[in-house]
Amino acid sequence: MIINRTIDPIFYLESQSLRLDQLPLRRSASIDSINWSSLSDVEGQRLRELGISEGVTVEALHHGGLFGRGPIACRVGRMIVAMRRPHAAAITVRPLETAEFTRTAEAAA
Repeated sequence: MIINRTIDPIFYLESQSLRLDQLPLRRSASIDSINWSSLSDVEGQRLRELGISEGVTVEALHHGGLFGRGPIACRVGRMIVAMRRPHAAAITVRPLETAEFTRTAEAAA
């Protein structure tokens, strides 16, 4: 008899960091770090102006383009921000548990 046991992907993701461009859709995460050296000064300044910084909660909403290789739409606070995939690859995030995200959202409201 074969028993199909799969790992819950949400449980698995909560224990590790990944790049923002790898975050599954409709999944919330906290920004752990940003590799500012991989971005130009202008690009880094623009991300800061949009509220992208360590500790901020983001949610992946849409991967654009053919085969998901285009820009990425993310919710940052109450804004929806579109960013190029190389910019999203410079951002390291840690997925949040559902309860943790709810507390964070309630505190922001």
